Amino acid sequence: MRKFSVRPTLTLKGRTFKGLRGWSGKPLHPPLTDFPVAAYILAAVFDVVSVIGGKHHTWARELWHAGTYTFIGGGAVSVFAALTGLWDAWKSSEQGTQARRTINTHATIMVTVTVLALTDIGWRLNDYHTMLVTPIGIAVLSAVIAMLVSVGATFGGSLVYEYGFNVETAGDHPAWHKSEEDVFPGEHD
Repeated sequence: MRKFSVRPTLTLKGRTFKGLRGWSGKPLHPPLTDFPVAAYILAAVFDVVSVIGGKHHTWARELWHAGTYTFIGGGAVSVFAALTGLWDAWKSSEQGTQARRTINTHATIMVTVTVLALTDIGWRLNDYHTMLVTPIGIAVLSAVIAMLVSVGATFGGSLVYEYGFNVETAGDHPAWHKSEEDVFPGEHD
């Protein structure tokens, strides 16, 4: 009996390309969201620990710099996550539904996070070479961003896991039937 199925998950063959939304069954937005969420939370931790460490510890400066690089990486990916998410919402939902209202809440929070993160990055780059540790104002902004991104991600998770938004359900899909054969996207029984 086979233990693993790999190729059907990794193939794009047989999937419909949907522009910025990605491919049927392989949307672009969800995987792009993981990195900014983790980056903003980690950078906030780096910043707070840097402030606590103070000017007398070299590791505090290293954490300040690590937070800066982490925010830059998160910000770069966040812009693409926002674009794909907005396109996905525009093409995939109807006005007047709870799903659309939740999308609006999620999008508002996450666009706010992206704008705040880009502001944070600009402030960081201005102070990067002159400050020995994370400035307190930046640490506070980073903590606010970390909290907001966590709340925004909770709304995004609700869309997928509670509402099934933009998730093609298996229904009576052959992938759930006992078989030694893998079923690829676009194949029929």
